[in-house]
Amino acid sequence: MILYEMIDFDILRVIWWGLLGVLLIGFALTDGFDMGVGALLPFIARTDEERRLVINTVGPVWEGNQVWFILGGGAIFAAWPPLYAVSFSGFYLAMFLILAALILRPVAFKYRSKRDDPRWRYGWDWALFVGGAVPALIFGVAVGNVLQGVPFRLTEDLFSLYEGSFFGLLNPFALLAGAVSLSMLIAHGAAWVALKAEGPVVERARRFGTFAGLFAMAGYALAGLWLAFGIDGYVMTTQAAAGGHSNPLLTEVAREGSWLAAYAVRPWIIIAPAMGFAGMALAYLSLWRGGELSALLFSKLGITGVIASVGLTMFPFILPSSIDPRSSLTVWDSSSSHFTLFVMLVVTVIFMPLILLYTAWVYKVLWGKVTMDEITENKNAY
Repeated sequence: MILYEMIDFDILRVIWWGLLGVLLIGFALTDGFDMGVGALLPFIARTDEERRLVINTVGPVWEGNQVWFILGGGAIFAAWPPLYAVSFSGFYLAMFLILAALILRPVAFKYRSKRDDPRWRYGWDWALFVGGAVPALIFGVAVGNVLQGVPFRLTEDLFSLYEGSFFGLLNPFALLAGAVSLSMLIAHGAAWVALKAEGPVVERARRFGTFAGLFAMAGYALAGLWLAFGIDGYVMTTQAAAGGHSNPLLTEVAREGSWLAAYAVRPWIIIAPAMGFAGMALAYLSLWRGGELSALLFSKLGITGVIASVGLTMFPFILPSSIDPRSSLTVWDSSSSHFTLFVMLVVTVIFMPLILLYTAWVYKVLWGKVTMDEITENKNAY
């Protein structure tokens, strides 16, 4: 037997569907508070010293946190090529805005303190706001569009044709999903500031974080009701042969019923939205009562539950098509080859623990609060 055949092809597909979710959650849990801090910066820090204090809570870790974004993009490219082709071409302008904002952020970090000019620093502070708020918003908008179905179709030779527009992405449900994403990460950033900073900025961060947390919970509940009663789901009526080659056109898909019908088929997945609501509620209470580490951990729990609820609700769909359901991409028909997934899994098993160990070591070394005395004494800080 060839080594890679020891693991069934469809099992590998499910493993890589799960790993993609892990990478996306890892990105939200780590770089998410970086984006949240950036979005909060102009509102919780009133003096230059306070802004430097807030910036330096994320200054040592933001570059490492972006590794999860790179890993997620790489996993989509290597494990799910049709998903990469359709999403990165169809969402081209949205992706451009995200990348432009993410490129602007490191420039702002590096150049903000190069000149002792209030207008210069004020401009870069707003650049950090854009670098945090814009990706957080657009990532949510993208998820909202995926849940509604994306306007693409596949030709007989599997060439993808996208028939939507950038402004078509900005529909009411997608904007609600974007607002939930942004508010959730703002609350996450507030929890990080409460843990890492000191002084008046902490109280302001708590105040903004509690409002953002309440909005995130209300928006998440509203989105669930909208999904239940206002958006059609997708179901597979026939499926290609198990373990077959990836070809979405071999699967028959109908658009009917509700996405939430998945909870009747797989009742155990209710744990994901329950984690989402519980985590956000406990993070809100912890911020309100003055908690530090607890607020951050509960916020991470809430984000994990919210993101997991989307993937588990949609399974096995990855990217449904709103104009040709038969072209919808699923776990069973949109992956790379059996051999490719196996090799990638071996590499992941070797290197993922190293990444996790290094990340844990970095946070251990950098543990503790950033104080105002350190900022005033260290002119080389951000």
